[in-house]
Amino acid sequence: MKLATIRLHDKQTVALVEPERGRVWPIGDLLPGPVSSAAADMVEIIARLAQASSGLTPCGEGIPLSEVEVGAPIPNPPRNIMCVGKNYREHAHEFTRSGFDTSATSAADAIPEYPIIFSKPCTSISGPEADIPMIDGLDAAIDYEVELAVVVGKGGRGIRRENAMEHVFGYTIVNDVTARDLQARHKQWLLGKGIDGFCPMGPWIVTRDELDLQSTRVRCRVNGELRQDASTAALIFDVPTLIETISLGMTLVPGDIIATGTPQGVGIGFNPPRFLGDGDVVECEISGIGTLRNTVRRHRLGAVA
Repeated sequence: MKLATIRLHDKQTVALVEPERGRVWPIGDLLPGPVSSAAADMVEIIARLAQASSGLTPCGEGIPLSEVEVGAPIPNPPRNIMCVGKNYREHAHEFTRSGFDTSATSAADAIPEYPIIFSKPCTSISGPEADIPMIDGLDAAIDYEVELAVVVGKGGRGIRRENAMEHVFGYTIVNDVTARDLQARHKQWLLGKGIDGFCPMGPWIVTRDELDLQSTRVRCRVNGELRQDASTAALIFDVPTLIETISLGMTLVPGDIIATGTPQGVGIGFNPPRFLGDGDVVECEISGIGTLRNTVRRHRLGAVA
């Protein structure tokens, strides 16, 4: 099952999507009981469906996908996106070699012993075809990072690893866009990764049953050139471990998003670095989910929606 947040007749709503058929069905037509106020809120729908015994099925012909605007599936999550740093071995090494990694100074400590968790403000979220903004003073070292993102369905604290997948509702894609110069200058990751528009997300959420994380490909192309290509089976810390780690001291809630890290091939991994420029097209693709396609565009400060 795939769920999207769409805009139809100038109103936002959640919809069931079948991209292979090119059709969508507004959720209000499919759920039993009153849903009028919740139909526009993906978090409310996730919480409701996480308690249901079955998924949704299309009813009628639906609406052509081409006639609706698809936005970020969770434009207003309950809090910041939780992110994982250096969670693929080859990326951990390329990051340390780049000189931008303040958490490690040599190959010997490039691989983290425990998950590195940071957050990305929810104000950085944008849609699956939105521009990646280039803003004067924040445009010197813009980098891309394709990531599988976990969407929490059932909340909880102190979740054990063996029970963790019961709390996963599904998955989506994020591009953890980063201003590397800010990341290095401030010796932490919030400012360089938290810029408005630096988290394209989508195009929809795929429920847990549709993805096998032992065979899911994660790829990124820049202007058609394949830069990143890995399997989620190569994660250093897998999804159950991340959920156990985060929930030990923090109560997870429906709609929480955990970005699981990026594989080798980001811009700083090249010598010299290959940062993004005005007009570059970045395509983040995960098998079984779909593709984000975002164009880098120069914006005036304050002009990013």
